[in-house]
Amino acid sequence: MLVTRELLKQKNLKATPQRLAIFQVLKNTTAHPSAETIYFSLNKTHPTMSFATVYKTLGALVNSNLVQQINVGENSFRYDANVLPHPHIICNNCNEVHDLYLDFVDEIFSKVQKETDFKLSHQKLYFYGTCTKCQSKELSN
Repeated sequence: MLVTRELLKQKNLKATPQRLAIFQVLKNTTAHPSAETIYFSLNKTHPTMSFATVYKTLGALVNSNLVQQINVGENSFRYDANVLPHPHIICNNCNEVHDLYLDFVDEIFSKVQKETDFKLSHQKLYFYGTCTKCQSKELSN
């Protein structure tokens, strides 16, 4: 928790119990939860925390580059505490999000920069499809 507290302070964010709890949820999962999922997961331990607090805290964490926001479509967002550049794969049916670690992403980044003469700052690469769970459901119907 001390490391988290220090990270928040480095970004000029107060280390409130709510911020610490929300950031810990994100640091301890690869599930890419939504604001609603985070809110409900903390409801028992932080019963006075409002959904607005979760939403505002996520915005502050995203703006401080401690968390990345993933748009899964139709203004539905998920959150990831892994802010290192990496692509995601998103299921079109259930909106499940998974991290991808692909060797060729750096190569694509360099090629795009070279071909366009842009000085790129970052990338967000999403792949969309149907996950194996949803494929199984489709086959059984």
